[in-house]
Amino acid sequence: MEQKRWISEIAKVDEEQRLAFGWASVWTEGDQAVEDSQGDVIDTDVAKAAVERAAYDFVLTSRMADEQHTKTEGIGRLVESVVVSKAKLAAMGLEYNGREGLWVGFRVDSEPTWNAIKSGKLKQLSIRGTGVRQPLGEAT
Repeated sequence: MEQKRWISEIAKVDEEQRLAFGWASVWTEGDQAVEDSQGDVIDTDVAKAAVERAAYDFVLTSRMADEQHTKTEGIGRLVESVVVSKAKLAAMGLEYNGREGLWVGFRVDSEPTWNAIKSGKLKQLSIRGTGVRQPLGEAT
């Protein structure tokens, strides 16, 4: 079976409020695990638990955006974070469309970063994390 590939692009921009929204991470697309931009595939249950923990920790302790995983000061601030899962969508009375992941929105404070987003130079969102690679099918 061919693996679905996911690129987390900025999906919506609100120029008036300087907001950028999109999927920061997706682990299920069309009810199938996805391959990330580094070519890695994470078991959907493991991904959901790990990303959910990291997302909640980020909301509680940081909320600061960075650019290219480097400078964080003055870039932007998290304004929206939703871990989207089948169970949460059902609880909200919303239809499941086959995608589970982390949806985020940031207020972009940095003028150069905002200009790069508007021009399309910066067009992707990314979460920073670490892990241990294992061949598919090996126990975790």
